[in-house]
Amino acid sequence: MADTQQVDEGTDAKKAARAERRVARLAKQIGAFSKKHGGAEGQVAYLGERGARIVLVGEDGGWGDLVAPSYDIAEKAVAQSGITVHEEFDGEFAAKVRTGPYEWTRMAGIQVGGPSNT
Repeated sequence: MADTQQVDEGTDAKKAARAERRVARLAKQIGAFSKKHGGAEGQVAYLGERGARIVLVGEDGGWGDLVAPSYDIAEKAVAQSGITVHEEFDGEFAAKVRTGPYEWTRMAGIQVGGPSNT
């Protein structure tokens, strides 16, 4: 039984190390986005079994998102990156998003049979 316990402890350590690498990688991506857009703010949304979505909005209105394998990893990555985090994607935060022609034609194409961007 002691051998099994050692294997489990080794597996837990590997999982923890893997999670920390994912946190560091996501934090680096968030930092790069923030640098490119003159700063950034974010919001973390739970996606169920798929993990969590990190929505990023730059100071210039540019936006993007990342998906983390768990909500905990997403929260740690956002905290490590040092950006401001919002509880919800509404109000003043949502108003900072600037969409371009691509998004408008794409949304119209999906919703009302408008042009698709191929």
